[in-house]
Amino acid sequence: MPKPHLYLLLGLAAAFGVSYFSDYFNPYYLDVLAGIGINVILAVSLNLVNGYTGQFSLGHAGFMSVGAYLSAAVTIFLGPKFFGDDGGTAFQQGALFFGALIVGGLSAALAGLAVGIPSLRLKGDYLALVTLGFGEIIRVIFQNVEVLGGALGLNGIPPYTTIFWVLAFVAVTVFTVTCLVTSTYGRGFLATHDDEIASEAVGLNTTRYKIVAFVIGAFFAGIAGGLYGHFKMTITPTGFDFTKSIEIVVMVILGGMGNTLGVILAAILLTLLPEVLRPIAEYRMVLYSFLLIVLMIARPQGLFNFKLGKARSA
Repeated sequence: MPKPHLYLLLGLAAAFGVSYFSDYFNPYYLDVLAGIGINVILAVSLNLVNGYTGQFSLGHAGFMSVGAYLSAAVTIFLGPKFFGDDGGTAFQQGALFFGALIVGGLSAALAGLAVGIPSLRLKGDYLALVTLGFGEIIRVIFQNVEVLGGALGLNGIPPYTTIFWVLAFVAVTVFTVTCLVTSTYGRGFLATHDDEIASEAVGLNTTRYKIVAFVIGAFFAGIAGGLYGHFKMTITPTGFDFTKSIEIVVMVILGGMGNTLGVILAAILLTLLPEVLRPIAEYRMVLYSFLLIVLMIARPQGLFNFKLGKARSA
């Protein structure tokens, strides 16, 4: 059995195991673990765009917001119509939640396609500015849609996100991205990253590869948004602003762009670090920023990108 498939089965088994014994864990630790899982999904999906394909997107929080709002709209507005005010049985709730996550993910993928087709012929700073603008446009739209709560946000979201859903989608996200970039088709992403002109010269449609990466990354960002919304039970437009996009980009850069394992470890570290610094709350963000600066100076190739570090030192 190929390794990615084995890792997928192990990930799903871990999701079942942790969920089964979740009653014996401290709820605080479960909350932190859920936050880690959501950030891993965001970082790994952005790594497909920024790391493996060589683009520079600053709009991942925008895709996350699309998934969060639309999946929440499905469970809030359609759930009672199908299953009544009591929400139905556990199986019905699970089916509704899964459907809502898929709707959120597909909506985010469509948003990724909409922004990708006209903008992915751009490169570098220009692409970053376009994606940044897109993220802000999405935030302002949700801020002015009253049926979705407007500036006050959307409240009363059912608490459907469990540790099983989070860990299961972490396994699926890592499996999908790993299989994609290691496949024959996925070599096109790496070729686009290394040299677009040479790739075009041998017949690769680099724009198509960039759009595919953008759409897949946006889909999983939408899934993460849906998990986040049903985990926090309330979402506001300010929760998906430019700062959130930068936070995800930092995870990718710190873990080593194009290094899935490194990005996962960086997402875990950057989720735990604010929790560790919580006892000194007044200095937490100062120390957090300082540590990031030190890490980027000491390991500009990525904190967990050991292979690249060895190659450079040689």
